[in-house]
Amino acid sequence: MVSVLQNVAIDCADAYELALFWSRVTGRPLHPEDKPGARETQVMLAEGPVLYFNQVPEAKKDKNRIHLCLRPETTREQEVERLLGLGATLVTDLRNPDGTGWAVLADPEGNEFCVLRSESDRAATVSGITS
Repeated sequence: MVSVLQNVAIDCADAYELALFWSRVTGRPLHPEDKPGARETQVMLAEGPVLYFNQVPEAKKDKNRIHLCLRPETTREQEVERLLGLGATLVTDLRNPDGTGWAVLADPEGNEFCVLRSESDRAATVSGITS
């Protein structure tokens, strides 16, 4: 017997608003029953577990011990710019001149996540093209 991963739970101060941010990030809808003011919300991902947002009274204090890593459909740079426009902040830029690396961003409540290279970025690096 094994366990099946049901969701990735993210504690937050405003479950509905943070779920809206992640809905925009992933392009996936909120659960149909989620409404403003809800203390628990879900982003219904196309595959795998859902993103579950749980409103808690305490504030985030330290670096995440677990985080999400995103592989964009566009280039990494385009996705970083899009996410910054949605309200994310750049925490650490670990992108390298040769095209490798990643960017660490934070959502509006300070939860860190990474933006990895897209498949096209990876292919360009392998073939020696880094632009």
